[in-house]
Amino acid sequence: MAMAVRALWRVKNSCRGSPPFFHNPHRYAFCKHSHSNSNSNSNSNSTSNSLLQKLLRVPNSLIKTTLDQEMASLQSSQPSWGFLVTSLSPSSSHKARLVLEWILEKMLKENEKDHDLFSELIFLCGKVKDVMLGMRVFCSMEATGVKPTSMVFNSLISVCLSSHDVVTAVSLFEIMESSETYKPDFRTYNIFISAFSKFGNVDAMLGWYSKKKAAGLGPDLQMFESLVSGCVNSRRFEIADRIFEEMMISGIVPSASILESMLNGICKQKRLDRAEKFFKLVIDSGWEMNENMADKLVALYHQEGKVEEMEELLETMAKPSVIATGILARIHCAIVRMYAMLDRLDDVEFAVGRMLKQGLSFTSADDVEKVICSYFRREAYDRLDIFLECLKGCYVLKKSTYDLLISGYRRAQLHEKVDRVMEDVKSAGLA
Repeated sequence: MAMAVRALWRVKNSCRGSPPFFHNPHRYAFCKHSHSNSNSNSNSNSTSNSLLQKLLRVPNSLIKTTLDQEMASLQSSQPSWGFLVTSLSPSSSHKARLVLEWILEKMLKENEKDHDLFSELIFLCGKVKDVMLGMRVFCSMEATGVKPTSMVFNSLISVCLSSHDVVTAVSLFEIMESSETYKPDFRTYNIFISAFSKFGNVDAMLGWYSKKKAAGLGPDLQMFESLVSGCVNSRRFEIADRIFEEMMISGIVPSASILESMLNGICKQKRLDRAEKFFKLVIDSGWEMNENMADKLVALYHQEGKVEEMEELLETMAKPSVIATGILARIHCAIVRMYAMLDRLDDVEFAVGRMLKQGLSFTSADDVEKVICSYFRREAYDRLDIFLECLKGCYVLKKSTYDLLISGYRRAQLHEKVDRVMEDVKSAGLA
């Protein structure tokens, strides 16, 4: 195995010189965050941000020196190395690499033997898309006598795929297959499935899904999230439906991410009837929903001009069930917005009153302004006054809304109302 990995590295241009959370302890470079209290988390975040700013300011040649100087504070305040590397990468990938090199040097100096730490360091190499550095960490680990594990190989495969180096990733997989002690596990297959999902290569993604099933490894939520999103993003909707059905048969409860992807696919096909059924299925099943799902469905109703159907959906949602307030508010506001765009003021006022009685209010200034525009178009100024009075205590008008009122009243030559709104602007501190 060792020779095989070294051979791969030589092919990549010879030697020179995770898990998504970096949490395992090392007495110099690493620290554990998962069970720390709020105060220690706060200190860690503060130290990480402070160190980040220092590293951004200094030239590349002083990165390691700066880290050496900060050694004492690093031991006590537990910085997040994942945060540092991720934050440095967009503006200075070279600085991020130097941080990773410094961590490796400290690990080797202390004769670190924890393969999990090496695995996590390799995984972080993927954040800077540096396969060579990942290989270097692997070979350094082996040189210290630390035996590789499936987790270590998974991290190395992840680094390769993050750089679109599929050939090396597959070669590493084949090494795992031929081994006795670090066989591919369910995470190995998930890494390939997730990568090809992001690449938009549905056929390769499904091929690795089939390989996983052939290996006798059971399904899991992360795998289905990648499969469904990959199919929907590539507009392979029928396959997404089949995958969703397989997930349901397996007894796995879909996550909000999967449900959002499925609804997104249905909306892309402009199948309102099916979108309604799917949304109701989510409600009746008590599955996790998010506000993005409500927004996608509302957008489809608006495209189709189906306000009455939206009223029916609201009745369904009013039945005893656990639905987040934010989702209900979005449906209510969408109905009000559509009535306003149609200048159906009686329906606007009924819908607003119904929403306010339920303790909900507008979620955006745009919706409020669409209602105001409807009143202006109908020249219903007295009714507009009542609407604005109803908003007091439950919604704070924005500057853009005040500007709209002033402009509308001026066009109608209602100077007293203009003066009153201008006073309100001053009182609100927006003048």
